Amino acid sequence: MFAKRLLEKAIQHHGHAQLNVHHGNLESKDIDFQAYIHYGIPSTASILAFDPIQRLLAIGTLDGRIKVIGGDGIEGLLISTDQLPFKHLEFLQNQCFLVSLSNGNYIQVWNLESRSAASCLQWESNITAFSVISGSSFIYIGDECGSLSVLKFDAEDGKLLRLPYHITASSIGNVAGISSLDHGPIVGVLHQHCPTGNRVLVAYQSGLLVLWDVAEAQAVFVGGDNDLQLKEEKVDSTSEVLHNPTGQYLGEKEISALCWASSDESVLAVGYVDGDILFWNTSNASSRKTQEANSLSSNVVRLQLSSEERRLPIVILQWSPLKKSHNGLLFIYGGDQIGSDELLTVLNLEWSSGLGVLKCIGRADVTLAGSFADMILTSGVGMPGGNHDADVFVLTNPGKLHLYDHACLYNLMSQQEGKATISGLEYEAVIPTSNPVMTVAKLIKLPTGECLITDLVETSPAVTIPKPGNTKWPLTGGVPGELSTTKKHMIERLYISGYQDGSVRICDATHPILSSICILQREVQEVQVADSSAPVSSLDLCISTLSLAVGDDRGLVYIYNLKKSTETSSFHLVTDSNHEVHALPQERENCKAVFSLLKSPVQVLLFANDGSKLAVGYQCGQVNVLDMNSFSPLFCSDSSRGFSSPVISMTWKSCSNISNLFKTPKHRETGVPVTPADEVLFVLTKDAKVFIVEGRMKSSGSLQLKKKSSPISMYVIEVERSAPSKQAPDDASAKESTPEEGQAPNDSHDTKQPSEDSHSGDGILDSFVLLCLEDSLQLYSTKSVIQGNNKTICKVKHAKRCCWTSTFKKDEAECGLILLYQTGDIEIRSLPDLELVRESSLMSILRWNYKAKIDKTMSSDCGQIAMVNGGELAFISLTSGEANSRILEFLPCLHDKVLAAAADAALNIPSFQKKKAAVSGILEGIAKGFKVGKAAPTGDSTLNPRSTLINLEAIFSKSPFPDPSPTASNNQDVLSSSPNTDDKEPELSIDDIDIDDPIPSTSASSHKLENNKNGTEKEKLFDGATDVSEPRIRTVEEIRAKYRKVEDASSVAADARNKLLERQEKLERISRRTAELQSGAEDFASLANELVKTMENRKWWHI
Repeated sequence: MFAKRLLEKAIQHHGHAQLNVHHGNLESKDIDFQAYIHYGIPSTASILAFDPIQRLLAIGTLDGRIKVIGGDGIEGLLISTDQLPFKHLEFLQNQCFLVSLSNGNYIQVWNLESRSAASCLQWESNITAFSVISGSSFIYIGDECGSLSVLKFDAEDGKLLRLPYHITASSIGNVAGISSLDHGPIVGVLHQHCPTGNRVLVAYQSGLLVLWDVAEAQAVFVGGDNDLQLKEEKVDSTSEVLHNPTGQYLGEKEISALCWASSDESVLAVGYVDGDILFWNTSNASSRKTQEANSLSSNVVRLQLSSEERRLPIVILQWSPLKKSHNGLLFIYGGDQIGSDELLTVLNLEWSSGLGVLKCIGRADVTLAGSFADMILTSGVGMPGGNHDADVFVLTNPGKLHLYDHACLYNLMSQQEGKATISGLEYEAVIPTSNPVMTVAKLIKLPTGECLITDLVETSPAVTIPKPGNTKWPLTGGVPGELSTTKKHMIERLYISGYQDGSVRICDATHPILSSICILQREVQEVQVADSSAPVSSLDLCISTLSLAVGDDRGLVYIYNLKKSTETSSFHLVTDSNHEVHALPQERENCKAVFSLLKSPVQVLLFANDGSKLAVGYQCGQVNVLDMNSFSPLFCSDSSRGFSSPVISMTWKSCSNISNLFKTPKHRETGVPVTPADEVLFVLTKDAKVFIVEGRMKSSGSLQLKKKSSPISMYVIEVERSAPSKQAPDDASAKESTPEEGQAPNDSHDTKQPSEDSHSGDGILDSFVLLCLEDSLQLYSTKSVIQGNNKTICKVKHAKRCCWTSTFKKDEAECGLILLYQTGDIEIRSLPDLELVRESSLMSILRWNYKAKIDKTMSSDCGQIAMVNGGELAFISLTSGEANSRILEFLPCLHDKVLAAAADAALNIPSFQKKKAAVSGILEGIAKGFKVGKAAPTGDSTLNPRSTLINLEAIFSKSPFPDPSPTASNNQDVLSSSPNTDDKEPELSIDDIDIDDPIPSTSASSHKLENNKNGTEKEKLFDGATDVSEPRIRTVEEIRAKYRKVEDASSVAADARNKLLERQEKLERISRRTAELQSGAEDFASLANELVKTMENRKWWHI
């Protein structure tokens, strides 16, 4: 309280007017931290997922983040509440959802449209296998106990539902006839796309493989037990990578990876911890109850990448089919000798005559750029047939993503050169941060409605990197915001970044999708400039003239004009002893001048408000003021007069002639005219001194802090004039506002004569100078700083070291101060009273840890912060309100609904309709762009994916092993719990209850087919099944799924209303039936009581 009263008193005293500082005008509700832009791949990236229809790539990290990358600069970041690594990551293909599994066994479903978690479920046991059935919302889960469960994500309710279908290791063992039941946890689950779509391959850690029919609840194939002996058969290999020992006994082998290795998903490739790869033919085997184990040996072949005894485990196995039905590429990580280089091995395998003659007709070893993290194919992951031209994404540490083209890999293998190498296409960030290394950046807001994007020069388009094999980047997903696609729009914000190679990039940051405008290479045609490739050290842009100043580590300062011009331009090369002028062709270059005055790194560049002058602060401590009209030096400081420490910060402020406020005018430079109204330059140096430069004159008095501290920045804060407040707000206990010890509150230098008032101007004197130091914030009156008095008005001590600060405005007035600490914490304080308003941290907003020199690439303007951390670039919005809502409104969508609808329609067209007419128009074009390969024939060619999902829905809605109940004659008996089961009763909804009402009889004539009906009509009626002799009664859901048309919003609402009426009627019928049962039970209880009394009165010999 005392501090604020003293502050008001000081303002009123030195301004000779009653001023009121709006204390606390920035409130906590005004602050809302949101990272609305994120580019780049985190260094902790560890796992990949790909949607082949939406063309999206998801990257999971070790700290609980998910990066989603689409096309045309569309990227998004999802942050989990738990900072845990992901064990599994997978898209619900062509849907708006992404499923993740963390090390804490948290299953989360992410809504890509809202960029938030839609549902979360924690599993009670450790999940060891996880797989989404392609094209559906069903999820297989295998746990450490050997049990297999099924989940379903209900998109309408946004919930993860645990379905009744559940099988244990013991139940599988009993059905399959396996002697040993302890085979460890399930390590792999693969859905097999058979005609009925009801088979799943379950792999146990001990090596046991079971192909399970979920509908029949029986094992179709069992293999991998320790009593298997390999077949004595030679495996041909042109590259000598396959080994098949004759008659070797196969002991227990621990599985580490598996995948389908044929188009029809009849051959299974299994990788083991010892480095072996076994191919299993699952099409000719049956349960162990009917077939001996040694007969399976004819359907198993072993592959070894190295003949060494000790080999690396097989970590990754993925299969990409080729055009020939039995050929394909097998991608392998692992299996080589221990200590070998990081390699990704690609084998071209062929078995035209089956597994009996397996040939490797090509091999390619791809040397990785770093340690392997994960890989994924761009084909239809988990879909039958996949893509015949699949590329592969490879993720390496730290956060490096490369794409290897299918054609390049295939050509490399055909060369039969074991040591041949191939270079992948590296992920190219929209804004590079590490290649090249970003050294400085600036976020600048332009005046609204004054600059069209077509008004800016296009100096140099983005550098085109040659792509191996004409590789096309496969990520094209997402939908940009409405305004982001407008070619001619007003630029409201620019992001300018300088790099270690001397280049400068200018990007349009108006919308959430950044777009590159131009790249400046700092090379002037026909003019030789030395050291033009030195690292960029400082940047500044004049928003009134669109002049850009670029300084480097060699002391050079480049001046660019970003506006297009049709006039013949001239180029100025200014040195300490010479001034050259060169004529340049029209629109040839936009570099106007280069200054080489000192051989010292440029620390700070700052344009005057009108752009007529440029202040240059050097590391040697000197300051140059340059004239931007004549491109000549105006002022150069003298190191003998105190300018010897590196310049940290500078600020221009408009004012009247303040020369009369200087303590002693004897140090003024003589012979230099003084402009009555000009701009004053405040200069802060590393030794915590503040100098004031007016025109070509330096103040003899400089502010020197008593206690040495490392300065960070300096701001001159203007205050508003208003009536004095009746009551000042409460003060914070953390602030110290008393004058420095040993000084009186009213210093003799604070007294100002009336004659001086007429020359001093109230604008700058009604302001404050804020010094931001590592350990404190110190607020001074501007008059005290000019006179060299180190008396503070307000002071805030930090509990931790501060490394970066910035101010932001509200209603065109500076209202807040942002502080970043070396711990990663962020504070927001109001101005000028320095009250704490809000706290946060880089960890909570972005999951970033503080790194050294992170402040070098941080920039802020109008409540937006741009910052770089390694390979990541993020924009954080601080303030809430209309501006923030407008930014979020134009965020790009990570899910394309139009593409999803077209893909769903194309994939669900029956094959007989596809034969009648080809897909036309836009649907045909979209279908060609899916890159989902045509599956090999697998049974019924007219199978509809939608009917398959309905079949799975019915299968998973009940237990595969229902409880035996011989006396059950109605639904109540079936639903009653058995005393011998440990399973919990499933919770029933109203739709699960069937009421024993009379079923309407079906006439006999409806079960007969007329003789004049042809076979095609019968096939249409029974979905192509010709072996059905009698029709069956279908459920309402099946009829609706088969025959209903596309509904609009009104029909959907009517359907929902009818559903509610049906449920209401069912509830009324249940209520009546319950009342009848209750009445009958009461009658039965009364009769039983009378019988008991009668029996009690009778003697035992009468019974």
